[in-house]
Amino acid sequence: MNRDYRRILIAFQFLTIIPLKVKGDISETEIRESSAFFPLVGAFQGAVLVTANFILVKVFPTELTNSFLVLLLLLTNGGFHLDALADTFDALGVKSEGNLELDRRRRLSIMKDSTIGPIGVTAVVFTLLLKFLALNNLSHISVFIFYFSLFMMPILPKWTMVVSMAQGKPAREDGLGRIFINRIGPKELAISTLLLLFILVLLKVIFTRYTLNILYIFYGALLIMLYLFSLTYVSFFNRKFGGLTGDTVGAMSEITEVVFLLLVIVWSRLST
Repeated sequence: MNRDYRRILIAFQFLTIIPLKVKGDISETEIRESSAFFPLVGAFQGAVLVTANFILVKVFPTELTNSFLVLLLLLTNGGFHLDALADTFDALGVKSEGNLELDRRRRLSIMKDSTIGPIGVTAVVFTLLLKFLALNNLSHISVFIFYFSLFMMPILPKWTMVVSMAQGKPAREDGLGRIFINRIGPKELAISTLLLLFILVLLKVIFTRYTLNILYIFYGALLIMLYLFSLTYVSFFNRKFGGLTGDTVGAMSEITEVVFLLLVIVWSRLST
């Protein structure tokens, strides 16, 4: 099996519930290198969302369709990013004892707990609600911007995950996150970035008659903002947890989706 093709399958297997089989044993090196292709997984999910919306909106009202889209994205991810979001916010909700190292250990301990506390539940509900309301708002702004945003919504978080894992350090030595965090090299980061840029250029070529140059100026600025957001995210969790975990990286995917949608809404309102 082609080396890159194998890593693409691993990326799909790692980030989605799609039952893809990879022959032979999978090494930690292959799992780590599969991060280069995370944006491709996002592109697949984006295509699924766009196709689903095109079909569902012919049968259901816009608001109901958007709720199905939020659910569909949740299902394709297997829900583990939302679970990571809940664990992360439960850990962040720990009351400080005034001892930085003790606080970090308590937060990491709570993150391992399989139960979800009230803060985690609130984070999940609020995140899903924001996505739903944001999609509703975008659907009334412009059909093209809505479809464009719907397609890009799962892609950009996959890229910010790679950025954060490349720049961050592991908060603990166990867990799945240690395979990626601070072990992703310039090669994986460069490939994921080039794939993201290729997707944007391809969309520009395909939809030239519908797109405005200002939209791509916005996306250029957006990539810079999301990169800086990733660095800020890493710095924040370095202080709170002593580094990143698999849960904080998964939470970043959910948070980036919301941030992206909100930025598109702000740009759309300011540019009209």
